[in-house]
Amino acid sequence: MAKDNIVRATLLAILDIIVTAFFAAMAIIVPPLSARGEKMSYTLAHLWGKTILFISGVTVEIKGEENVPRNKPFIFMANHQSNFDILVLLGYIPVHFYWISKKEVFFVPLLGTAMKRAGYISIDRQDREKAIQSLDEAARIIKKGKSVMTFPEGTRSRDGKIRPFKKGSFYLALQSGVPIIPVSIIGTRAILPRRSLRIHPGKIRMIIDKPIDTTEYSLENRDDLMSRVYEAITHNYMIENP
Repeated sequence: MAKDNIVRATLLAILDIIVTAFFAAMAIIVPPLSARGEKMSYTLAHLWGKTILFISGVTVEIKGEENVPRNKPFIFMANHQSNFDILVLLGYIPVHFYWISKKEVFFVPLLGTAMKRAGYISIDRQDREKAIQSLDEAARIIKKGKSVMTFPEGTRSRDGKIRPFKKGSFYLALQSGVPIIPVSIIGTRAILPRRSLRIHPGKIRMIIDKPIDTTEYSLENRDDLMSRVYEAITHNYMIENP
């Protein structure tokens, strides 16, 4: 039985790599920096997320989809437990958004190139000046009516607990002046633990909370905004994952 599980896990990992390479290659040939190209990139990313989840034997339950108004820009902030968080967000957030991701991801063969072509934003966490420039670029994108997605923890949780938030995402929220939509993802750590390649079929729940207005906050009371978003994400996470 153990041997069968290992074989299944290996075959599934290989299939996921093949599917990812296919969608990344398709995204690379999409016309860059055009309305048509942006729509195609979003569609490919959406299909990639749902395809990997399906072949991995993962189901997703969503609550609060009605909390995402259409035709308005937002900053989505989600907790981060596993690489499968990315697939869930791409596959099931009901609007087009752009990722803000650490620069290291952009060096991954095929995937990094596809992300650049899709207009995703690279952030250098080791260089504060470059990081601020990236956030200012993201603010300009938002002001054009486009939403972005961030993981305010900055990296995946090591123990399943939601880590303290970093301030960069909230600087972006205040610079752009758009609402924040908190997103709680439950179950991805059991599907694919940190530093593991073995995928376990199962169920993931995603809770989309109501938008939080940022206009009443400033850099001076940014910590209050951080606490409010942290409490929203943590509250929904703990309800579903006591």
